[in-house]
Amino acid sequence: MRNTISEIQVSYSNGNDSKTKITGSDIAYKLFLSFWSKGTIELQEEFKILLLNRSNHVLGIYPISRGGVSGTLVDPKLVFSVALKCNASNIILAHNHPSGNLKPSKADELLTQKLIKAGSYLDIKVLDHLIITSKGYFSFLDENLIV
Repeated sequence: MRNTISEIQVSYSNGNDSKTKITGSDIAYKLFLSFWSKGTIELQEEFKILLLNRSNHVLGIYPISRGGVSGTLVDPKLVFSVALKCNASNIILAHNHPSGNLKPSKADELLTQKLIKAGSYLDIKVLDHLIITSKGYFSFLDENLIV
């Protein structure tokens, strides 16, 4: 009896002809906010990633996780498997704080550093991490927490 192994086929198309270019945290915030549910932004925490090509043109946004009032789990394997499948060169992380507090927690800082390190092995750069609310945002890059 002979085992057969199928050949894997890979194809790529993002179906996006007009690409938005991310040139700053303000543009990323507005884009993330437009994809956030206004009904849950102050109810439950969510984590999303913005996928970018080498020129920082948007490939898409992917929701990684949804949690409770005070947190959500983020699996780095999922973050980077999505980025790899989308052929992303750069990513921007974002999550909301239902409390409205824009100050990052120690857990937020540790997760950011963990994802930056993981991305460096895959040549996928974490450009920024935004904490968002309906009224504003905090940028790790703008506050020099990403170097």
